[in-house]
Amino acid sequence: MKLQGQIVDIENKRIYKGEITFEKGRISSIVEKDHNVSHYILPGFIDAHIHIESSMLVPSEFARIAVQHGTVATVSDPHEIANVLGVQGVEFMIENGKQVPFKFNFGAPSCVPATNFESAGAVIDSDGIKTLLENPDIKYLAEMMNYPGVLFEDDEVMKKIAWAKSFNKPIDGHAPGLKGADVTKYIAAGISTDHECFTKEEALEKLKKGMKILVREGSAAKNFEALIDLLPAHYQNMMFCSDDKHPDDLIEGHINTLCSRAIAKSIDVFKVLQAACVNPVKHYNLDVGLLKVGDSADCIVVEDLIHFKTLQTFIDGQLVFNDNTTLISPVSFEVLNNFNCDRKDVSAFKVESSTKQIRVIEALEGQLVTNEIIDEAILENGNLMSNTDRDILKMAVVNRYKNEKPAIAFIKNFGLIEGAIASSVGHDSHNIIAVGTTDEALCKAINSIIAHKGGISAISKQQEKVMPLPLAGIMSDKSGESIGKKYQELDAMAKQLGSTLAAPYMTLSFMALLVIPALKISDKGLFDGTKFEFTSLYLE
Repeated sequence: MKLQGQIVDIENKRIYKGEITFEKGRISSIVEKDHNVSHYILPGFIDAHIHIESSMLVPSEFARIAVQHGTVATVSDPHEIANVLGVQGVEFMIENGKQVPFKFNFGAPSCVPATNFESAGAVIDSDGIKTLLENPDIKYLAEMMNYPGVLFEDDEVMKKIAWAKSFNKPIDGHAPGLKGADVTKYIAAGISTDHECFTKEEALEKLKKGMKILVREGSAAKNFEALIDLLPAHYQNMMFCSDDKHPDDLIEGHINTLCSRAIAKSIDVFKVLQAACVNPVKHYNLDVGLLKVGDSADCIVVEDLIHFKTLQTFIDGQLVFNDNTTLISPVSFEVLNNFNCDRKDVSAFKVESSTKQIRVIEALEGQLVTNEIIDEAILENGNLMSNTDRDILKMAVVNRYKNEKPAIAFIKNFGLIEGAIASSVGHDSHNIIAVGTTDEALCKAINSIIAHKGGISAISKQQEKVMPLPLAGIMSDKSGESIGKKYQELDAMAKQLGSTLAAPYMTLSFMALLVIPALKISDKGLFDGTKFEFTSLYLE
């Protein structure tokens, strides 16, 4: 096969008219040749850190949408499904991904469970990590979220890191806000990347100390604007990633969108494409072509180098997207799950108290970090209640693996003035998490999730909407297009109920992520992510 266009040579920083020849899935020749084709040919985009599960799609369905945006590969941490199903879940992701022409590069989840302060569905210890890393399909040790374990040299944590080193596989980091001597020690342990920087100063310190920094722009955590100005000077050590991307956002765009936004800031196109296409391949030793003779024929044709509208996507020489149509066929798969709790009674969400003040989680738009604030308690017949006037709402986390008493907390900035929303996508252990204006609405939203053994729901006085997620309680068995549409309906309903957040369900899902400060909640209670210990809802 021969492909003509304006060839983008990222390494040599030049663009020229030429022709590329594919033979048996590889590039056999690249020659300069005069023609009238104005479209550009460049290496495919790579998402340098993503949890496929957060798209609520299985890998094969994710691929069908991603190729439409010129994405040919991902560096994928399967710790979401691993927290539910363990190694079996990781194996499912690998095998499902192999059924389609797309280059998923899965890691060994380093923190299953993420902490000892929550209930997960599985445990992967250092022996399990060794077994996974022995698999050639596992490319790296995924994000080491337990940074206190690294700093205090926890035995299991250090064994996991040692196994990654012994197999000569990169180690991903996760250290929001870590700086000074602590981040120096964290890096010295062998951890080479971080996607959690939320300030320019934090990212710059980590870059100077030898880390690769990933510019993250997901459905909830958005750090592009904070970090992108570092790219011109540090383009050789930066990459783009989504981390977590819901299906409606994935349908709209992927890494191509970040490239377009960077170009709009007048950043050199070759530096942008170095981060989007080249750096992930080199850092993670990926089998992904970079538009060189002998490489796998992984490339894309785009309309221009401003908006990066994808016209064609090739993977191993196979045309997988053409003329607004994905050419990847859906595949069938077995639906696995781990969901074992019974419906709850509204009394389970009552909190008897006489306190005057409570600790409140303050959710922040576009961030995974939260603040801890103190606010007045609202009591009704001795029960702590939501206060919609002050936007202080009751929230609950329910253990989905066995029957336990729900954990209760309060949160600000969700904005609901009626009803409740709930989800069994609750990072990282994926217990049920919900926020509501009344105990009754909270209970009803949670029970709708339990009835379907996983999903997301919205409850109002007039209606109830549920999107089932039968695969591990976090992914759908439907097409990407149908799930994207259904998710948009749920998102719209949450906003009709009053939520002012750009992505209320994605933000909700991270309120149980204890490894990101400052105040979060697990199924076991309110958690101080700064001190890394449980704290009381009430002031002492």
